[in-house]
Amino acid sequence: MAQIIVRNLEDSIRDKLRDRAQSHGRSMEEEVRDILRVAVALGASEPRRLGSWCREQFAGNADFGDEAFEPAELGGGIPSPPSFGS
Repeated sequence: MAQIIVRNLEDSIRDKLRDRAQSHGRSMEEEVRDILRVAVALGASEPRRLGSWCREQFAGNADFGDEAFEPAELGGGIPSPPSFGS
């Protein structure tokens, strides 16, 4: 198995990793391995959009009669702020 060394890691990050590892009942090393596994697995897939996430979360829970619940995906643009002036 490979090994990596992370240099110049901020103390605050190390402390948060230690706290997170303790809360999961494992070593910091195992916590970091788990974080890396999840990050690599998520990075390999297409990013999920909000509508897709909602559909997955609420599949089988929504009762809209004969209509299927299909949330629309949000556009990728930045919305314009509302105008409060006249």
